[in-house]
Amino acid sequence: MSDHIEAPGFPRQFARTRRFSLGVPRLFTVSPDGRRVLFVRGTSGDDPVSRLWMHEAGGERVLADPAALGGREDEPEAERVRRERARVTSSGVVSYATDAEGTLAAFALGGELWVVRTDRGAPRRIATAGPVVDPRPSPDGTAIAYVTGGALRAVRTDGSDDRLLAAPEDPEVTWGLADHVAAESIGRSRGHWWSPDSDALLVARVDNSRVQRWYIGDPSEPAKEPRSVRYPAAGTANAEVSLHIVRLDGTGSRTAVRLPAAADQESHEPGTWTDTAFEYVTAVSWDALGPLVEVQTRDQRTAQLLAVDPQSGATEVLRTRRDPAWVDLVPGDPGRTSLGTPVRTFGHPDGRRGLRIGDEASPAGLHVREVVGTVGERVWFTANEDPTEVHVWCWGPASGFVRLSEAAGVHTASVGGDTVVLDSVTDEGRTVTVLEGGRPAGRIAVLAEQPLVTPRQVFLSLGRRDLRSQLFLPSWYKPGSGRLPVLLNPYAGPGMQIVVRAGGWWTAVSQWFAEQGFAVLVTDGRGTPGRGREWEKAVRGDRLTPALDDQIDALHAAAERHPFLDLDAVAIRGWSYGGYLAAGAVLHHPEVFHAAVAGAAPADRRLYDTHWEERFLGHPDVTPEAYERSSLVPFAHQLRRPLLLVHGVADDNVVLAHMLRFSSALLAAGRPHSVLPLSGATHMVTQQDQASSLLLWEADFLRKSLKV
Repeated sequence: MSDHIEAPGFPRQFARTRRFSLGVPRLFTVSPDGRRVLFVRGTSGDDPVSRLWMHEAGGERVLADPAALGGREDEPEAERVRRERARVTSSGVVSYATDAEGTLAAFALGGELWVVRTDRGAPRRIATAGPVVDPRPSPDGTAIAYVTGGALRAVRTDGSDDRLLAAPEDPEVTWGLADHVAAESIGRSRGHWWSPDSDALLVARVDNSRVQRWYIGDPSEPAKEPRSVRYPAAGTANAEVSLHIVRLDGTGSRTAVRLPAAADQESHEPGTWTDTAFEYVTAVSWDALGPLVEVQTRDQRTAQLLAVDPQSGATEVLRTRRDPAWVDLVPGDPGRTSLGTPVRTFGHPDGRRGLRIGDEASPAGLHVREVVGTVGERVWFTANEDPTEVHVWCWGPASGFVRLSEAAGVHTASVGGDTVVLDSVTDEGRTVTVLEGGRPAGRIAVLAEQPLVTPRQVFLSLGRRDLRSQLFLPSWYKPGSGRLPVLLNPYAGPGMQIVVRAGGWWTAVSQWFAEQGFAVLVTDGRGTPGRGREWEKAVRGDRLTPALDDQIDALHAAAERHPFLDLDAVAIRGWSYGGYLAAGAVLHHPEVFHAAVAGAAPADRRLYDTHWEERFLGHPDVTPEAYERSSLVPFAHQLRRPLLLVHGVADDNVVLAHMLRFSSALLAAGRPHSVLPLSGATHMVTQQDQASSLLLWEADFLRKSLKV
């Protein structure tokens, strides 16, 4: 292997570009007339500062450049938490919101409120009562609602009349922000919504007082006080979330939304553990027809869609969904067109997820992933037929269902007027195309750097379950020149696919490891999205065994096709769920796996949050056996293979306690292992020296462990 390509610059490039995310445009907003597209992006593939841009008449221009605006750099704690939940890797303008016409945009920089008009003028700073979080203009553009110190306030866009709308009654109460579970596991990042008439807001009140308190600190900074967080771990109390109509009519009146307390026990799906209390607010919107709210039970087997009367706060049930495992939460569902035609997902008999728009249903064979937008009576959504591709579809009363994206890959869209922004990732890279009337009218530049290694993956369908896989081989390898050690590099967990016909940072990393002398195999097994209900819910009650079985089946099937794969030298690596899978592999199957690198692995399933963990394993006091078999700590005594544990000490998603408990159990059982703590790192490793050196450290550990 002395003649292999080293590609020494790739780890540095990977870290410097923050996984090639810098320079990628995102957060597209299309104005209702279709003429303007707003988005955020840096100026190059290694520029960590995002600007606010506008695409208009085929060209781009910067609307707001943080470097030119100055101001403070430190973000309020609530904003830092929002960014961590959203996995934001850049600084500067990382989020924004507009009025209904897309002519006024508001954003926060260092806790200061800024606004800019898209038709004229430079950005203006507006004085506020305190550091600003999540500013949102009213639809008519005359006011901006924002959160500061847990209070919801509104200020006019001319800087006058900064008024308090809702103040926290207790230090553990916030108004206008999403709770931890909503932001981390449900996918609802917002906590306040304007009425279409700009005269009221629908506001979430979050009371965290009953949520247990955790402390997150960095031992490398002993003089720095640990950060206190309210973390609702599995089986413990959630935040109490309520909704309120807050009016801006000068009276300051407030009306509580009368959310149902619990689902009907008689029609609720039975289970070993049952909790019918509607503890989760999963989706909220407010259109011209009124507010819509979806709530879900604690055990997640019932969800109700509610229409809200904004005057009285009364609610009416529009739809009830039930599932014996858990009710899926699909982005953009529930929804409706401008005339009130319901847009709803439904389950096909074959387990796929369809979309029903009024009385029309999406074609058989489609598995719907997201409803991305509506304009008038037209609806855009994403769906897949083959699980390795995701395409954009449109439905209209005259056209019916039509697929818009063509090239094999993963596509999504943003819409407004007759304009569609098609965001496409294929094996050739990423492109953002602006379509007007269905025809290309320009592109928004993607400035991300090209990886210094070129992925050379081969797509495979393996085993009796047709496991979608990719095999990466060294560019220097010649068939018949010898056997290659094997490295499995999966994520393979719920909510994310990486075996898709689209290039990404993960394919570049797999190819880089291949250049180090490995045959790299990546497989999406049961529990991953895109293959229907039974596939996704096969991990209920056991988060580890089905996923591991699929990795092993794929490995053996690949080796049957490619005899040069050396099954006597097999390693596995991963991060988060992938790290959990890697550690579980060497614990439970040392006859298959000979070394592992486990990054940020959730080793004790009781330490993860309620909504995510109870979805799969139930309540730990009622189904303790599910948590026992799905955790790593109880099986520490089984370790027989080299294992490297990597963890960010400031991680507030998969907290450091996971790794410490696992390492302690390994030590108590007399099982040697290696630990690499990352000082200052959260669940995202963004420090350049850490991120670049980590890849080199992993490769060296794996080569030495496999003796190759």
